Amino acid sequence: MQLCEVARTDEQERRAIEEAGLVALVAAGDVGAPLAELYRRYAGRLYGFGLQALGDAQLAEEVVQECFVRLWRTAGRFDSTRASVGTYLFVIARSVAVDVRRRSASRPLAVLPEGTEPADHDDIEERVTQRLSIRAALASLSPAHREVIMLAHDDGLTQTEIAERLAIPLGTVKTRMFHGLRALRLALAERGFDV
Repeated sequence: MQLCEVARTDEQERRAIEEAGLVALVAAGDVGAPLAELYRRYAGRLYGFGLQALGDAQLAEEVVQECFVRLWRTAGRFDSTRASVGTYLFVIARSVAVDVRRRSASRPLAVLPEGTEPADHDDIEERVTQRLSIRAALASLSPAHREVIMLAHDDGLTQTEIAERLAIPLGTVKTRMFHGLRALRLALAERGFDV
């Protein structure tokens, strides 16, 4: 083995250990600096993959965002003895691209030149970080509080409709919503959001 090959292998091993450590920090709940560093290292390549797979810049950005959301959700299951972080992210990206393609099958795909980068890379990073922080804040709520907030936000249900769906009194929904939103504001404030 040549000396430069040994040096390259040592550098790859060091990087793999470092990135596995970053994923371990994410799994422990640190979605700030470790996730931002992984984003810095992989967002461009994931974007290129998404662009090549889907042929659409917005869908490629969606692939990048969803990759990091899924990484955050599954970080505790990452096994560095089975794959590198890069391999893990690209397996996620392939799955996300398939999901996005299925969802947007009726949209025409525009082929863009190879190597096209997103217009505002920093803005995308900020959105991903914010999205992950909001998910972490929601995850910190009790299941009952989270449920009513998600039904109102994601499904667009009124408090009366939530009460009907959950088969609970309207007053209970109002109480859960009040306390849930208060807890969410506190959790977001702890994560640096001005609420």
